[in-house]
Amino acid sequence: MEILKNAGSHKILAIMCGLDGGTPLQLIETAGRTAYQSRAKITDDSAAKFVEMLRKKGHHSVLEHSSMTVEFNDVSRGLTHELVRHRLMSVTQESTRYVDESDFKVVIPPDKDAEEKLVELTLSNGQKIKVSFQDWMILNEQMYRGLRKAGWPTQDARQVLPIGIKSQIVVTTNFREWRHIFKMRTPPTAHWEIRRVMVNLLKDVQKRVPVIFDDFEITEDGKSAKLKGS
Repeated sequence: MEILKNAGSHKILAIMCGLDGGTPLQLIETAGRTAYQSRAKITDDSAAKFVEMLRKKGHHSVLEHSSMTVEFNDVSRGLTHELVRHRLMSVTQESTRYVDESDFKVVIPPDKDAEEKLVELTLSNGQKIKVSFQDWMILNEQMYRGLRKAGWPTQDARQVLPIGIKSQIVVTTNFREWRHIFKMRTPPTAHWEIRRVMVNLLKDVQKRVPVIFDDFEITEDGKSAKLKGS
């Protein structure tokens, strides 16, 4: 078994551009200028200014014309349960029905001691023992592996897996929805795990497509973010 702390990571797999090899901003500009019938005004460097104008005026529907695919690794099933609540996305996730999870990896809050014996359990014979988070996960791991050895298929043995079990997920959605995800999942009130992962992703996309995301302000400690002016 392996305890994971602050291990969640992202990998940008693709950002949608035009067929002619243009940038995401140029694709959005081409679509957006349909409304104004102003494509004749497109130049080699007009996209950023045009897209910034759309964002500032709140015409965020036009941002939906480009999308991004991101892979998240070493995150908990708890994080993925939160993430898939954002419905305007395509999702492919590691399956606990078909993947054997005997290689037990579990996410724990970074400020918690996995070995501290905090909880008293009463066994069936009345005996009381104190266990730690790590003790419980070891027992959980033994139960899962035991069920698999006993012939239980993965889709049945998974019933004993904790919500903290490690998972991998790939998400594709448009830039408008990514903005919504960052708005919901990066503030100080967001869950610590998804907040850390999404702040790191936000830092990445602010470098790649700043005009879309540079109105998010990351705190000095780098642990949370919010829309400027909010």
